[in-house]
Amino acid sequence: MSRAAIIGGGVIGGGWAARFLLGGWDVAVFDPDPEAARKIGAVLDNARRALPALYDRPLPPEGRLSYCTDLAEAVAGAVWVQESVPERLDLKHRVLAQIMAAAPEAAIIGSSTSGFKPSQLNAEGARAIVAHPFNPVYLLPLVELVGAPETCTRAADILRALGMFPLTLRNEIDAHIADRFLEAVWREALWLVKDGIATTEEIDEAIRMGFGLRWAQMGLFETYRIAGGEAGMRHFLDQFGPALQWPWTRLMDVPDYDDALVDLIAGQSDAQSGHMSIRDLERLRDDNLVALIRALKQTGSGAGGVILGHESTLPRSPDEG
Repeated sequence: MSRAAIIGGGVIGGGWAARFLLGGWDVAVFDPDPEAARKIGAVLDNARRALPALYDRPLPPEGRLSYCTDLAEAVAGAVWVQESVPERLDLKHRVLAQIMAAAPEAAIIGSSTSGFKPSQLNAEGARAIVAHPFNPVYLLPLVELVGAPETCTRAADILRALGMFPLTLRNEIDAHIADRFLEAVWREALWLVKDGIATTEEIDEAIRMGFGLRWAQMGLFETYRIAGGEAGMRHFLDQFGPALQWPWTRLMDVPDYDDALVDLIAGQSDAQSGHMSIRDLERLRDDNLVALIRALKQTGSGAGGVILGHESTLPRSPDEG
């Protein structure tokens, strides 16, 4: 049985632990937070409830979970070490140096960083790759890989066997692919709230009632190809390309991050969903994701296609004969 080490047991680290554990791997966790076991336990409860619901075949027997008080103990014998500490480069350098000193030479060392490039992570001698997942890690298949090609190839094979979708970047760039895209949407949303155009709830409704549903199955470019009608993408570009010159967005600017903006955003968010606990919101999110991905399985589209492919590698259930 393969062994993974999770260094940092927050939301993302806990999600990684769940993904490996429910994929049949033994998992060792190191996190000095005295609440780490409780927090990861809550993530695992969600994962055990949601991930099997995506499949019509049983997942592998769950691996063994252990909590280590020493980082070197956690990474000993690990095939994969995943660093998920906070986004501070000095902290990541210190942790990666400790991992390098104790991990097996052949181990893949992945970093969950959402913004740093491998050249930054490895500036002090580490050999990490970026392995950037998306929350919840145990349900969403995408993992962005950046770094040494041979290591990324090995990593991609492991991730596919766990039911994930590795996307290897051609070149390193700050914030990789998906977060750069999300940052653009986030900045524009902040301006819409700050300028009094829309509330946080209204912006979320615009996403989930419209283009968010299209993106789940077709992404951006394929959606716009259809918008071009029978003439396809070229017609869409001819029709809407000139709009790029119009002042529709404020993406080159960002509102001042001050107490007033924080109070405005936080207050509206509390009004929007403060009546639900975070655990309740997580389970609502997971239930909706399971339903959407299972619907996409019917046509093999998007994330549903990833689940179909992974499911074909799993042993048949007794009901299938």
